[in-house]
Amino acid sequence: MPAGSPKVPVKFDKVQKYFGPVKVLEQFDLDVAPGEFLVLLGASGSGKTTALRILSGLETATAGRVVIGERDVTNILPKYRDVSMVFQSYALYPHKTVAENIGFPLKVRRVAKAEMDSAIRDAASQVQLGDLLDRYPRELSGGQRQRVALARAIIRRPSVFLMDEPLSNLDAKLRGYMRAELKHMQQALGITTIYVTHDQIEAMTLAHRVAILDRGVLQQLATPAEIYNDPANLFVAQFIGSPPMNIVRGGLEGRYFLTNGARIDSPVGGHVDKAILGVRPEDCAVVAPENVALKGVIYTTELIGDHTLVTVEIGHDKLTVKASKDIHGNQGDTVGVALRREHLYVFDAASGQRIR
Repeated sequence: MPAGSPKVPVKFDKVQKYFGPVKVLEQFDLDVAPGEFLVLLGASGSGKTTALRILSGLETATAGRVVIGERDVTNILPKYRDVSMVFQSYALYPHKTVAENIGFPLKVRRVAKAEMDSAIRDAASQVQLGDLLDRYPRELSGGQRQRVALARAIIRRPSVFLMDEPLSNLDAKLRGYMRAELKHMQQALGITTIYVTHDQIEAMTLAHRVAILDRGVLQQLATPAEIYNDPANLFVAQFIGSPPMNIVRGGLEGRYFLTNGARIDSPVGGHVDKAILGVRPEDCAVVAPENVALKGVIYTTELIGDHTLVTVEIGHDKLTVKASKDIHGNQGDTVGVALRREHLYVFDAASGQRIR
């Protein structure tokens, strides 16, 4: 098998991409550490796949530089960039066996047959395909096909793995299994990995760091814990979390947030006419209405299993509370919602920026 590449950094330096008048990436700066598992997270059209394709050489940047290791690869052909890409669609050769699909990158390099056979068996064993080497893609399940694609990427021992939504075609149970396999494999191999997804669970469970994009602009780059607990703006706060962060509209007056006739102790001070208070469902509690300032009526309850989601309608806003599975309450009941002050976030309603 080709010798493993040393861990290398990756750098996007003021990368811009336009398709005609349409801006897809704007002043995109990103440094990926050697051996890091970095996830590019965003909705459709956010620019994440375009960034990956620019790094692979499948797209050309309108402006800026791309650096892999010490090499500026901005104008280098894809085959000379030493990257391996795994696609959502698997991209397997239907007329080749599993072994032939996995070994194809080495066949192109004209690696000796004995060495290639050994490398194929090794790569296949890493993704638990050792007993399926003689099968064809049509004889495999979706998860098995994806593992063939991963093995084909592994066998090259590239400087960088690039993965574009590789698990999105799998069912929920298999996605969970493959997430664990991917994380284990990447840590074992130590290869710098950039992974594109719109699935926040994949991002939170796989990444060393997450880069969140919206309309071609990097919104925040941080660890999953920092993204969740210290969002930079309203977009990030609502994009991460399931259910998403609750928001309540109102105004900031000194040390109080005023909304729906209630005065709520704010973690920050100031005077903002139109502000938004954010709080995650697990940081709320349903209580007796006479005990708190914030009151509303139960809109719906949903028993999830180990907990119940209670949605409370307060004026024009709805708050979802993660409550005990044994909570009692009926639609239309008046209740209070207690908020943990130390876990409240305040945002400027106009800009969406966090008020700290």
